[in-house]
Amino acid sequence: MSLFADPAEIKTLFTRQDGSYAFARWGRPIAPIVFGVDDATLQTVKGAVEAVVTLAGHQMAETDPELGSNLMFFFFRDWAELLDVPDLDRMIPDLAPLVERLNKADAAHYRAFRFDDQNAIQAAFVFIRIAGAAAKQPAEDLALSQAVQIMLMWGDQAFATKSPLALMPGQNSAVLRPEIAGVIAAAYDRMMPSFADDSSHALRLFARLQAPIVNQS
Repeated sequence: MSLFADPAEIKTLFTRQDGSYAFARWGRPIAPIVFGVDDATLQTVKGAVEAVVTLAGHQMAETDPELGSNLMFFFFRDWAELLDVPDLDRMIPDLAPLVERLNKADAAHYRAFRFDDQNAIQAAFVFIRIAGAAAKQPAEDLALSQAVQIMLMWGDQAFATKSPLALMPGQNSAVLRPEIAGVIAAAYDRMMPSFADDSSHALRLFARLQAPIVNQS
């Protein structure tokens, strides 16, 4: 059974602030790389990505044939540090104004996507400032939350008021909410498109959540 009452609840997960519907999933295996952390945290981040990829029935890879790594995580303490990363301004257009805007907003994180000619996700960049609440959050929870949010292109406000994770009684670390896990699995069903801009796509996701999901790679 679905944990969503109706398709409208799924639609909101992929609706932008302007009211348009926009969905995309990865169109190629994910090859992650992590900057700015120790080896233990690196393995935590990669483990979180692998767990969500496995849930989706998608694939991981050591390298991407075009980009080398197509999922990049950057951990840092000050947004200005990004301006010193070699060639980052070539991957992120208008990097300096973006850094200024994020710094003024005291933002904790930022994600950027690239898309292929089929509008599927081709690459993603995740920037995480380790300060304030993020500095106190367990590495496992932070990594899992970010892995979930790069697995699909979600709407602007999808997790603005409710995290994709939930803390289970008696556990120290959070787990992925089952309804969000279901959406990810359904979104990667082989019969579903890698891109959609029509809200009827939410109806198809909802229908798949009424029965067990079977992924075939």
